Amino acid sequence: MKKILEKYIPLASVDLVANLLDKYPCKLKIVNNRSTKHGDFRKLKTGQYQITINNDLNHYRFLLTLIHELAHLVTHQKNSRVKPHGLEWKINFQHLMLPFVNPEIYPLEILPFLARYLQNPKASTDADVHLSLALKQFDQKNDRHYIFELSVKSKFIHNNRIFELGEKRRTRYECVEIKTKKKYLFHQNAEVNKI
Repeated sequence: MKKILEKYIPLASVDLVANLLDKYPCKLKIVNNRSTKHGDFRKLKTGQYQITINNDLNHYRFLLTLIHELAHLVTHQKNSRVKPHGLEWKINFQHLMLPFVNPEIYPLEILPFLARYLQNPKASTDADVHLSLALKQFDQKNDRHYIFELSVKSKFIHNNRIFELGEKRRTRYECVEIKTKKKYLFHQNAEVNKI
């Protein structure tokens, strides 16, 4: 297991993660990219636990996502029926992440944002714009931009459709699909291809 983990997470975290996976056994599947999520947790019909993580995440996002999903497993074992990202999950996530909030594991470009995020973690790390941007620095370079980086009236492609960026409404941007003139709301951290 350690050899596999070495390909996906920071080397300094491999032993810690291996120990957690020994303590909380589950089937860990590394899967192709899913645009709607980085990972997930579920209990299989066999009673076994399964965690899936996208294979295209950078080492730091992969580690954070894995611990996020392990916190779901721990919360399920301890509490069974509670809100998926409720208080019990938050406490377990914070507790599991504590040893990883360390400059030997996370670079200084990420640590302060990670520490702030962990004070009150959300269902998605992408809900925290600052942490999301800090993590993005370590992604493989691509042509995508966060939607909030674009200027109003600029055009972009999302799912092979062309949109024009409108005004921000709290955490989402109102955009118009050029072809149909229909309005859509995009999360501020949506990644799009600028035209």
